[in-house]
Amino acid sequence: MHVHILGICGTFMAGIAALAKARGHRVTGSDQNVYPPMSTQLERLGIDLIDGFDAGQLEPAPDCVIVGNALSRGNPVVEAMLDRGLPYTSGPQWLAEHVLNDRHVMAVAGTHGKTTTASMLAWILEDAGVAPGYLIGGIPTNFETSARLGDSEFFVIEADEYDTAFFDKRAKFVHYRPSTLVLNNLEFDHADIYRDLDAILWQFHQLLRIVPGNGRVIFNGKDRNLQAAIEMGCWTPHETFGMNGDFDWFAEFVDSAERHIRIAHRDGANADGFWKLGGSYNLENALAAVAASRSAGVSVAQAVAALSRFNGVKRRMERTATVADIAIYDDFAHHPTAIRRAIEGMKKRNPGQRIVVALEPRSNTMKIGAHNQGLADALNESDLIALFRPADFGADFDAALAPLGDRLQLYDDYDALVAGLGARLLPGDQLVFMSNGGFGAVRQKLTMWLNNERQSVH
Repeated sequence: MHVHILGICGTFMAGIAALAKARGHRVTGSDQNVYPPMSTQLERLGIDLIDGFDAGQLEPAPDCVIVGNALSRGNPVVEAMLDRGLPYTSGPQWLAEHVLNDRHVMAVAGTHGKTTTASMLAWILEDAGVAPGYLIGGIPTNFETSARLGDSEFFVIEADEYDTAFFDKRAKFVHYRPSTLVLNNLEFDHADIYRDLDAILWQFHQLLRIVPGNGRVIFNGKDRNLQAAIEMGCWTPHETFGMNGDFDWFAEFVDSAERHIRIAHRDGANADGFWKLGGSYNLENALAAVAASRSAGVSVAQAVAALSRFNGVKRRMERTATVADIAIYDDFAHHPTAIRRAIEGMKKRNPGQRIVVALEPRSNTMKIGAHNQGLADALNESDLIALFRPADFGADFDAALAPLGDRLQLYDDYDALVAGLGARLLPGDQLVFMSNGGFGAVRQKLTMWLNNERQSVH
């Protein structure tokens, strides 16, 4: 069967492409604004990519078109698909019908931490010999691919609340019918889709309605919005997790460097271990993953031992280079809470060193201005901020950032950002690039510039 995927370079759709290829289908796809790591993964899989969305890519006609949620009516290839009556479906629906229908689905949902938690869970199961399938909105470095079919009944999926497609406005995660459900947190996001927090809360309620009674729900016990979702109706045994409180699952750092962790359940099961990550947000992610892994029969001791061998996820505080004693990181953070917690974690792990942030606000929620009021506070612990300001952002955006004062520099050109930031960097700086897109390749350009500067000195 020939499957053609529209919007194939999105993290989710690239995973769909990998699974369809593994099922033996001929897979092609199209997209625009292509950038790594997904473009690299697709190239490695031998999947043909078409640049853009012209109608001609439907000749000869594929057997099935899988439509990404970034495409809408008016798009040339979408209009051609409808006019010609070609068979089409959404990515979540295809996944549900062709991959998840006979699996024990372990879904990780929430505003933040989905990718890291799902990656940890998949790795814990893999390390324990379970050989799970998975589809994750990023590339775990322990696996080097964002999706695979797996050899067991278990399938781990990052469960996104974004809408499914232009013809299906339900949240993607309602298609997955999980037996084990992790709920990390719940905040307002996706302002282009949801009018307010209550609208998102309603979607999480729909998700809880489909978890079977013999399944498990594991949720962040500190999150009031998740507690509200549970109180709206939950027909499944559920457990809480968290740090510094009375929870079913709890964790703590044993040392100030955040390398020695302890995870325990109220039934007495517990284990200590050392890992390569840090930050309380990552420990919460790990705690949720350990709790979920029990559904597959993995003990706490096995799970914590696996975490010591977990190497992280590409573009999730991924250290990409160290040049002239300047550490360079790539991070996907684009919501104020994720930005704030990432900076706090960096500051704690690097006492006495400057935390420098280069930020590209490009999510639809940022563009609408829904996060304006929280952005300055999220960046407040940074010592220096270089922010790419899109031309269509209004005066309200600038006013909201005024409290950052001279620490903030705004740029409307990527190359100018590289030059301006490069001139202000000092040895020992921890430099974090934050964007949920390609960011004009500024991280790569600045790394090259620093390398050239070092060579010219020597």
